[in-house]
Amino acid sequence: MELNWIKTFITAAENGNFRKTADQLFISQPTVTVHIKQLEKELGVLLFKREGKKIKLTESGRRYLQHAKQIIAVYDNGLQDLQTFTQGYTTKLTLAISPLIADTVLPFVLKQYIKNHPEVEISIEIIESENIEKAVLDEIVDIGLSCLKSFHPELKTTLLYKDKVCLVTPHDGRDFESAFPLEEGEILSSNRLLTHNHPGYWDNLCKTVKLFYPSVRMMKVSQIHITKRFIMEGLGVSYLPSSTIRRELLEGRLLEVDSQSFPLPEANTYAILKYHHQAQEEFLRFLSKYRI
Repeated sequence: MELNWIKTFITAAENGNFRKTADQLFISQPTVTVHIKQLEKELGVLLFKREGKKIKLTESGRRYLQHAKQIIAVYDNGLQDLQTFTQGYTTKLTLAISPLIADTVLPFVLKQYIKNHPEVEISIEIIESENIEKAVLDEIVDIGLSCLKSFHPELKTTLLYKDKVCLVTPHDGRDFESAFPLEEGEILSSNRLLTHNHPGYWDNLCKTVKLFYPSVRMMKVSQIHITKRFIMEGLGVSYLPSSTIRRELLEGRLLEVDSQSFPLPEANTYAILKYHHQAQEEFLRFLSKYRI
């Protein structure tokens, strides 16, 4: 039995047409027919039945299709593993990272980790925090770095870092000596508050802000990097994790407003795992040395 026969069978089953199968695989239609007949001869069953110009799987064909896909998956995984090994990698880690965390110092941390662990192949999946738990649970990824804590009994959640949240506003163009002190109440009453750019703290924070400043106007903006751009363009102000605005504050593009009306929340970063293998534990130990 040849793998080409199986690949042709899978493609034909998906297309329901031998001509489309030939075009997709860059082979002739007679070759498709030969592959299917050879596979049917090998298996001793009829895989397709014709209905006009279309083909449909027989009951035996539908049953064998799942096994055919498993055969190809095993072959592809083995080939990928061998290629990884020949490139000098002995371990592979797949990480799910929320867009918010990916926008902090994580790229720097990953660079240092790869430098210190050249034997580890890293793959990154950018996934919203709300979906990271499922990705870890379904074993699509080895580790999830999320803004949300997981409470699933099959998963372990580790708090990596607590980030201070602060109120930020666009720079007013004045220097430090000539600028008037920024007052929280005035800032919130004269600007729109951009909310829900972080999945962890906004629901409760909105209620608190409304309690102290009932007239505040709010607008939801789902991404922090868009929120920062909106603030710099004068579209509003927001409460953001300090790690996400470090550069903008240093460069003077944003200003931090002293907030004394109520305690501000924290923005947490969590690691979510299903299994505690050596590679995962080593990565988390390395990660814990840095402020994410």
